[in-house]
Amino acid sequence: MPIHPSHTPSAEAARPRRSHDDAPGTAALFARLAALPDGPERDALRTELTTAWLPMAHRIAGRFRDRGENAEDLRQVAALGLVKAIDRFDPERGAFESYAVPTITGEIKRHFRDRTWALRVPRRVQELRNQVRVARRDLTELPGSRAPSVAGIAGHTGLTEAEVTTGLEALDSYSTLSLDAEPAGEGSTLTDSLGEPDPAYSVVVDREAARRSLSRMPERDRDILYMRFFEDLSQSRIAARLGISQMHVSRLLHHICARVRAEAQDPRADGPLKR
Repeated sequence: MPIHPSHTPSAEAARPRRSHDDAPGTAALFARLAALPDGPERDALRTELTTAWLPMAHRIAGRFRDRGENAEDLRQVAALGLVKAIDRFDPERGAFESYAVPTITGEIKRHFRDRTWALRVPRRVQELRNQVRVARRDLTELPGSRAPSVAGIAGHTGLTEAEVTTGLEALDSYSTLSLDAEPAGEGSTLTDSLGEPDPAYSVVVDREAARRSLSRMPERDRDILYMRFFEDLSQSRIAARLGISQMHVSRLLHHICARVRAEAQDPRADGPLKR
């Protein structure tokens, strides 16, 4: 039986080898694209190349499934990386797939780094988190293995124990809980654990605001304020101590409090307390 020329060993060797079925032969199209100026023809060819390589981009996006991100969103990010790869690819530097795969993968990783973290953390901390996460998975897959210790993870990854600790802490920073969530076994929400405004802060603020006015106040006026607001004496008892009328005490208290209030609200107020 005669052998078809396309089936000869030399023909098989000359045929370009592809690492995946979704890597189409588009070398001629890329050569044309590189020679075309901007315009409708170039845009149409660019769209054709994008369509041809899109299955590969979707396959790469599939590697990142089950990481808490919507599959369709990952495909969109991968498609964006593919378009960037097509625009930047130089046909004279080798096969498109060798350039496109790391470009698309990098785009997806940047998406996870910049868009999916609930708390913003430095890139180095994100890298430590990923190393620790993979190491924990590898160590717990061993038969009879227990939860790995910090030292165990450090030995497996070559990281320091401090770096492992940072990575473990970052594992809890990827997502956050709603304030209405109920932690397991506690029977209360996170909102219940939040503190409330301390009324004593207002007292401190008011006291500091009135300090300057009080320091310049005549001694008798300070005594009147002390007896009224610290000893909780009535105006009649204050009047008896000072030997003046209760009506006079009332007028003095009104005047003193008004002056202290005015100076507290206007820090530029200065000079002795006037009657």
